[in-house]
Amino acid sequence: MEGRSEWLASSTRPEGFEQMRLKSRPREPSPSLTRVGSNFYSAVKQQDYSASVWLRRKDKLEHSQQKCIVIFALVCCFAILVALIFSAVDIVGEDEYGLTEKNCQNNCRVVLVENIPEGINYSDSAPSHLSLFQGWMNLLNMAKASVDIVSSQWNLSHSHSTPWQGQQIFEKLEELLSQNIEIKLVSDILHKKSKLLNDLEKKGAEVIYVNLTAYNDGHLQSSFWIVDKQHVYIGSANLDWSSLGQMKELGIIVYNCSCLVLDLQRIFALYSSLKSKSKVPPTWSKRLYAVYGTKNKLLLKLNETKSEIFVSNSPKLLCPKDRTLDTDAIYNVVDNAEQFIYIAVMDYLPIVNIINKTRYWPFLDGKIREALILRNIKVRLLISLSKETNPLTFNFISSLKAICTDVSNCSLKVKFFDLESESACFIKEPKNSSLLKLNRNKYVVTERAAYIGNFDWVGTYFNQNAGAGLVINHADTGNKTSIIKQLKAVFERDWYSHYAKSSTAKISNCLIYKHSKAAANKSAISNMN
Repeated sequence: MEGRSEWLASSTRPEGFEQMRLKSRPREPSPSLTRVGSNFYSAVKQQDYSASVWLRRKDKLEHSQQKCIVIFALVCCFAILVALIFSAVDIVGEDEYGLTEKNCQNNCRVVLVENIPEGINYSDSAPSHLSLFQGWMNLLNMAKASVDIVSSQWNLSHSHSTPWQGQQIFEKLEELLSQNIEIKLVSDILHKKSKLLNDLEKKGAEVIYVNLTAYNDGHLQSSFWIVDKQHVYIGSANLDWSSLGQMKELGIIVYNCSCLVLDLQRIFALYSSLKSKSKVPPTWSKRLYAVYGTKNKLLLKLNETKSEIFVSNSPKLLCPKDRTLDTDAIYNVVDNAEQFIYIAVMDYLPIVNIINKTRYWPFLDGKIREALILRNIKVRLLISLSKETNPLTFNFISSLKAICTDVSNCSLKVKFFDLESESACFIKEPKNSSLLKLNRNKYVVTERAAYIGNFDWVGTYFNQNAGAGLVINHADTGNKTSIIKQLKAVFERDWYSHYAKSSTAKISNCLIYKHSKAAANKSAISNMN
């Protein structure tokens, strides 16, 4: 019965029920479809992996390229930095022989040197000093390694002026060259045809020409020597027959003073670096920077007297970092004066000529007025007198004197140093005017300091020409060997001599007449042409 019931039940189910149930089930994928899907998925996955790898490689490549660029840029920057460092250190053909502020000599001996022309006589009690010729010969006799000379004139062979002195110096220079002693000479390019320079160059000297006209429409007016990087001369005299003969010159020689050389040598190196250059470099080598100046003076002993000293330079165009201008050096001396200011120059003309235009140059002239009116300092001004003296000089001197009118404690006196008093107006022109005697001293001295330089007080010189100066400050001037005391005595010797004259009215009128006559003659000749 039970089996029958089951059979009836099954037989009573509608037909197609199983088929419908089967249709309602989810259809199993076929093996072929599974393989296709699997292959497609694998392909997509493989492509995705390949894309991922490619992207990673691309990123890595780009990163590597960027890294290379950065490394290349750093290398370039490093190379430029190294170049800049070396350019800031190197001086063409120069080194400082191992000199530093720590190992240089600072216990030095100093002497004044003068050239007094023949026929110029002082009283028996007047101070006298080593002759310029003997001072120069002493330096050359001491030379063992090198002689560096800067001069604005080069001629030792003039037949009318103590030729034996110039000849001896020339022969000594030749002798040093034959002993393989290095000689370097710096000159203005104007003297490229100088026989003296050409002869010494043929013997082995290195001659360096500076074309200052191209830089600043000026000239090289510097005058100093450096021997064996130990001894120094600086002053008014040039390597010229007139400085050893007809001209009254004054300079200073400092022996065994390599600390001073350390700084002055940099000015020499600066001139040397301008060789064959048509323009001044936009930046100076670091080793041309000043070692000492107004803010950090060199401390040393000069003739056992404690001193402060530094070197100055002109014009501003040729003053690297920390170098003191000559005008500022003179300011330093004048501003520290408490009792007196003595000034000895060949020319006093506070004007500047720029492109045929003349303007007032107030700097040093104004400093004198300030010292007179604001500080009541005694000022004495000794100016050389010759037929070349510009008539405007007398106008400026009159203006200076005028400010002391009716002003108490204003003490200004001016004298003109005339070595040709017999023919001051030159009514009859001498046969050889080149033999005229002139006082070419260029210094300032006070009770505690001195400046010795290469310039007269003419604005154009300071603005355009190359020159150098030396400032010396003494804490104690009581020492008999004090160079400040010696220089003061030289000024007073000249000031009280019969060559120094206060009254120049007649002479100034005569000079104005001569200048006017010369200008008229020049104009007439121009009109004729």
